[in-house]
Formats: sequence, structure tokens, C-alpha cells
Amino acid sequence: MRVLVALLTALVVCQVAIYLTTIYLHRTLAHRSMTVHRGVAFAMRVVLWLTTGLKPRQWVAVHRKHHAYTDTPGDPHSPVLVGYKAVQLNNVGLYRRALRSEDLVGKYAKDLAPDRWDRALFDHGWLGLAVGVVALYFAFGWWLALIAAVVHAVSYLYLSAMINAIGHTYGTRPYGGASTNNQWLAWLTGGEGLHNNHHAAPTSARFSLHRGELDPGWWVVRGLRAVRLATVRHDEAKVRLPTAA
Repeated sequence: MRVLVALLTALVVCQVAIYLTTIYLHRTLAHRSMTVHRGVAFAMRVVLWLTTGLKPRQWVAVHRKHHAYTDTPGDPHSPVLVGYKAVQLNNVGLYRRALRSEDLVGKYAKDLAPDRWDRALFDHGWLGLAVGVVALYFAFGWWLALIAAVVHAVSYLYLSAMINAIGHTYGTRPYGGASTNNQWLAWLTGGEGLHNNHHAAPTSARFSLHRGELDPGWWVVRGLRAVRLATVRHDEAKVRLPTAA
């Protein structure tokens, strides 16, 4: 029973990290399609630090370069360029290679200068992950904590890779480009599976643009708006790509 609880905890933590990635790193920071209350933003930073160890400005820089060179030479993780398997199985490696290749943060995320909290805590990703594992230890003991941590890490990395790999290979394309929509993937990734819509309207905080499409991440955004903890850049999506023929 404790094993099952530990596994379920790992999957829940993974989904929390996925939702914070799409809402805070992606919609709020990378595209400025929404803003969140300062206290909410800080809480999101803490949870992302504990569950992913990511440095937000690095994630933002890689993602912005992806949009600047989508599926053309320069895209950090395009399956059109390097193949589906390379992105699905080595997305982390492609991410790290992009950060090593140039001053990516200085070029694409200069608006996200590190603050005192970054210098003290959030720039030390391994520390955040270690604290997260220790929290699991107090809940389950070492063996189950390690199992839960591995399940969470593999799930998070695999789902994140699917957004880029599947989201530029398989699915529908209501707009131009190689990116695709997959509603089933949107269910697993807080709406990120509606990837073609996102590339067509990158400044929209809502990824569902057509009848029958559902963006679970947008439901969270709407909840934050309802209690005045978030605002969106514009309610009507500004589509930049032509409708596919």
C-alpha cells in the first residue's frame, strides 16, 4: 500500500511540475501572455525549484530560441532537424547543448535578470532537488523516496520531451508549420499538446482555439483570474500563422 501511495504521489508531483511549467515558465515568463501576483509567482518558483531544479531564465531562453527558429537550423530541439527519437530520448541533452553553444540567456532572456532569491536558492538546482527528495524521505523513507523521485523525474522529462517530439511530428495542423495538435497529449501536459495552436498564437494564454479543444492549463489560469491573482495579455488570440489549406 505504501508503494502505491508513493507512486501516486510521484505522479501527482509530476503533474504539479508540468502545470507550473506551462503556466509560469511558458505562458507567464517566456511569452508574457499573462502575469501572476508576486506572491503566487514566488510560490511557483519555490515548487519548480523543488520539483525540477530548472533555472527559469535558462528554460525561457531555450524556448524563445525554439520559437525564433522553429524547425529550421538553429532550433534547439526540432524533430524535423534531428529526428523524433533524438528529441524524445535526449531532450535534456539537446537543452544543455543549446545552453553551452552561446550566451543564450544573455540573448534571449536578458529581461529576466537574477534576483537575490536566484542567487541564494533558485540558481542551485541540485539543492532544490535534494530538498525535494528529503521531503519524500520524511514521508516514505529512503527506498520509497528514491523510487518516487525516479518515477517523477522520468515522467516529467518524458512528458516534456513529448511536447517537442510528438508536437512537431504527429497530429493535426489547423495552421501552418510542422507543429501539431494532440488533444490526448494536452490532457497529460496541462494543455501543451495543442502545440500548433500555440505556435499560431504564441502570445495567447489560452491554447484551445477551436470547438472541441480543451486546455486544462487555461482552467487554472481562469481560476487565478477569478480570484484576481492573474491577468492575461489579451482575451482574443492573435493568430499569426495562416490556416492550413
